[in-house]
Amino acid sequence: MEAVFFIAAIIAVVATALTISRLNPIHALLYLTVSLLAVAVVFFVLGAPFVAALEVIIYAGAIMVLFIFVVMMLNLGQRTIDVERHWLHPRMWIGPGILAVILIAELAFLLIRSHGARVAGASVGPKQVAIALYQPYLLGVELASFLLMGGLVGAYHLGVRRPAKEEKQHAVDSHELRPVASGDLVCAGPDRPSRAS
Repeated sequence: MEAVFFIAAIIAVVATALTISRLNPIHALLYLTVSLLAVAVVFFVLGAPFVAALEVIIYAGAIMVLFIFVVMMLNLGQRTIDVERHWLHPRMWIGPGILAVILIAELAFLLIRSHGARVAGASVGPKQVAIALYQPYLLGVELASFLLMGGLVGAYHLGVRRPAKEEKQHAVDSHELRPVASGDLVCAGPDRPSRAS
């Protein structure tokens, strides 16, 4: 089981790194799904099958569907990929790289100091998870649900597009008047051009 744990942990770390570094949002979401499934395997190996099932059903299932829905609603295309490529300078990775090295060094220090101590294999059932979530951490669960709903509403307002007719009317209304020479076409209405006298 230790081999399964380490393989799943390595897959989770690599998939998370690929999630951060991908320019295409759909590719990033696919790698994030792989990372969440690997974390579910880690939970299962550690003796928490119920939490592993929740990880698959809620995060790799429902939350990823929500993310894909938001990406589709925002209609991100090639222009967004070009913007991401322009933003991702090599020097941008210096800060995250330093933090990742610090975390890896701390993990290595803890592993060396523990001399290979094993985690107890006690199983955690649904009752213990429910008691932990809805008694001492009830406020945190409610705040997380509010944050998710706020993020969805904010993404909708950022990504909503006006209908073509409304955009055309807005462009006509905001057009500045300028002096025209005799014989030039002037917009007399949304659909009727007329000649200036």
